[in-house]
Amino acid sequence: MARTKQGVATREARHTTLGLTDDQAVRMYHTMVRARMLDERMWLMQRMGKAAFVITGQGHEGCQVASASCLRPGHDWMHPYYRDLAAAMAWGMTARDMMLAVLAKRESPESGGRQMPGHYGSSALHIVTGSSPVGTQIPQAVGIAMASKLKGTDEVTITYFGEGASCTGDAHGGMNFAAVFSVPVVFFLENNLYAITVPEKWQYHVKNLSIRAEGYGFPGVTVDGNDVLAVYEVTQEAVARARAGKGPTLIEAKTYRFTPHSSEDAQRRYRSDEEIAEWREHHDPIKLYGAYLREAGIWDDEKEADFRDQVKTEVDDATEYAERAAWPDPSTLYDHVYKNPSTTR
Repeated sequence: MARTKQGVATREARHTTLGLTDDQAVRMYHTMVRARMLDERMWLMQRMGKAAFVITGQGHEGCQVASASCLRPGHDWMHPYYRDLAAAMAWGMTARDMMLAVLAKRESPESGGRQMPGHYGSSALHIVTGSSPVGTQIPQAVGIAMASKLKGTDEVTITYFGEGASCTGDAHGGMNFAAVFSVPVVFFLENNLYAITVPEKWQYHVKNLSIRAEGYGFPGVTVDGNDVLAVYEVTQEAVARARAGKGPTLIEAKTYRFTPHSSEDAQRRYRSDEEIAEWREHHDPIKLYGAYLREAGIWDDEKEADFRDQVKTEVDDATEYAERAAWPDPSTLYDHVYKNPSTTR
């Protein structure tokens, strides 16, 4: 039974029916807030001219953290896309890791300052750094899952992408291969209604993109991407299915991005301020999940204030550390590119 602040017993809380302890439920909220506050700082850094380019995930935190929390970092595999800051943090990447990458510093665990921001990666955590072309992570993730199957492990791979990437040939080829060979992969589609500037009505003529799974021969499900526990439930089922050798699942999480596609995007050319304000006010996953935790009696305003102070200190530290960190040594420019640049013609 859940308990209110006064200790009065109530009906069983949703998170406990899904197997989550109070501590686990609150930790997911912590990660969502941490990712949002770090994301906001990165945006400010770019506007100040300290970061060259930023792609944010504000508004996507709920579906990312809920889904990522269903797998095991360092055992399973994650192949994210450029908006998956919160998913990568749910697996253990830190504020320092993220800020070092945004400022392209030598210590960045993603690439040592060689990648553009948003290419999350950690070999220790099994987070695979993606490529810039949209959708290429999908067949790559299927390849990782195929390797897990051939090795006979119980590893599961999850790959994230947007609805724009779902319309690429890479998505079709990856999903079809995964179906034919029944590989342990979860396709997680974050549908925020816009492929950069293109609205969904100009991309596809179906109500839910999850229906595409039927054509490949595996399950597809559409879920409210701003309902953290609903996303957790469907992802938990998909991961269990993959781990049991029953093949892939396509999850479509309907959400919304509160910021422009990137720091270079002029979003007022294709959507209104009123539309954005409506989503921020009524569909923010952090507001919704925070309200749930308060109703369940395991969170309150005092804890919220204390935690946000703690995260601000963490983000300040990450910012200061990354700004002081060394730039990549120019002499390493050709490392991992050419075997011997002096003989390259």
